Amino acid sequence: MKFKDYHIAQILKSSIDGLGWKRPTDIQYKAIQPILDGEDVLAIAQTGTGKTASFVVPTLHAIHQELLTRQDDHYTKCLVMVPTRELAVQIAEVYQHVGSNTNARIQAIIGGVDQEAQIESLKKGVDVVISTPGRLFDLCSQGYLKLDRLNTLVLDEADHMLDLGFVKDIRDLMRHIPQQRQTLFFSATIDKKIKKVAYDLVRNAIRIQISPKNPVAKNISHSVVEVDMDDKRFFLENIVKENEDKKILVFVRTQVRADRVVKAMERAGIESAAIHGGVDQEKRFELFESFKSGALKLLITTDIAARGIDIPGVHAVVNYDLPEQPENYVHRVGRTGRGQEKGWAIAFCSEHEQPLLKAIETYTGYEIQPYELNKGEYSAIIEDTDDGTDDWRSLLEEEEKRSGKKNEW
Repeated sequence: MKFKDYHIAQILKSSIDGLGWKRPTDIQYKAIQPILDGEDVLAIAQTGTGKTASFVVPTLHAIHQELLTRQDDHYTKCLVMVPTRELAVQIAEVYQHVGSNTNARIQAIIGGVDQEAQIESLKKGVDVVISTPGRLFDLCSQGYLKLDRLNTLVLDEADHMLDLGFVKDIRDLMRHIPQQRQTLFFSATIDKKIKKVAYDLVRNAIRIQISPKNPVAKNISHSVVEVDMDDKRFFLENIVKENEDKKILVFVRTQVRADRVVKAMERAGIESAAIHGGVDQEKRFELFESFKSGALKLLITTDIAARGIDIPGVHAVVNYDLPEQPENYVHRVGRTGRGQEKGWAIAFCSEHEQPLLKAIETYTGYEIQPYELNKGEYSAIIEDTDDGTDDWRSLLEEEEKRSGKKNEW
C-alpha cells in the first residue's frame, strides 16, 4: 500500500509526496486506517519507527475536513501531549509540513520560553496543540487553553512521561477534556503500570505492537571498547578526528560531565557543545538546529536527547558513559541509522561499567561486538592527543582541590 491509496485529502497527499514519503512504515500501515475510522489506538512501537506520521496524517485529515465546512472555527481539536520540549517542537514541525496546504493552525506549547506568543496564538484559535505537561496546565489554569471541545487526545512517548513522574498530570488532564473523544496512546514499552494508565484512557482500543526480535535497528553497527574512565576523552578525540566531516552525538551520565567533555574537546582543538537540563531552552533549540544543519558536528548530551528526537544524518552515537537503564541504550543509539541510513554506535566501557554492559546485552538479546585494542594501540591513542596539557592528571587534582569535588572522567 502507498500513501496515495489512503482516503485522505488530496492536498495532504501532495504534501506527503513532497516530503518523499511513498509507502507507510509498519506502524503507519497498522495505525493510520483505524485512526481515520475514529478508533482509539494503543500502539507499542519503538522510537524511529515512524509513529509520529501515523497520528499526524489522520488527525490532520479530520481537521481539514471539518475546516472545509467551518473555515473560521479554529479551536483545539487535537492535543498531543509529550514528555519533552524538543519533542513537542519536532512534532509541531511535522504537522506544519504535512498540513502546509491546509488552513489548520498548529502550535507547540512549551515551558522555558516566554508564554506571551503562545497565548496570542491561542487567542486567535489553534487547531492542534502539542504540549509538555507543565505549560499545558499553566495555560489551562489561566483560561487561555480550552479543551472542552477536544476531539482527539494523543499521548506520545507515554512510557517516558510516566518515568518522569507525569502520571498525575495525565490523570488531571482528564478533568479538562470531554469523555467522548478519540484517544491515541503511543509507548515504546509496555508494563503493568503503563497498561493500567492506558486502559484507563482508551476505550475498546485497537492494540498495535511493532516489536522486532532485535530491539536495536538492523542498520546500526554496534561495538564496545574497554576504556579506563580517565582515558575516555582521548578515545572520543580520536574518533572525532578520524571522522571530521561527520555528525557525532555523544551521551554522558550527568550535566557536569557533559560540560567537562566539552572543555576537554576544546583543549584538543575540537568544537563541540553540550545540551542538558541546565542549558537555557532557547539555547538548546539553537544548538539542536545547528547540529541538524551540520554547522555543529559534535554534540554532547545527557539522556534529554535520547527519546524521539529526529536528527538527520547522525553518523555515530557514542555512549561515553553506559546508561544505567538498559532500555536507554536502545533509545540513544536510535538517533543514528534512521530510515534507510546506516549508523554506527560505539560504547566506552570502563571496568566498573561491565555490569551495565551485561544488562544491555541481556535486554537487547544482542552481544555487542568488542573492538579489540592491544596495549600499543591503546597507548598510541593517548599519546596522539592534542589536549595541550602534558600533565592532565595534575590538572584534575588541582580542580578537585579547588572545587572540593572528585572528578570523574
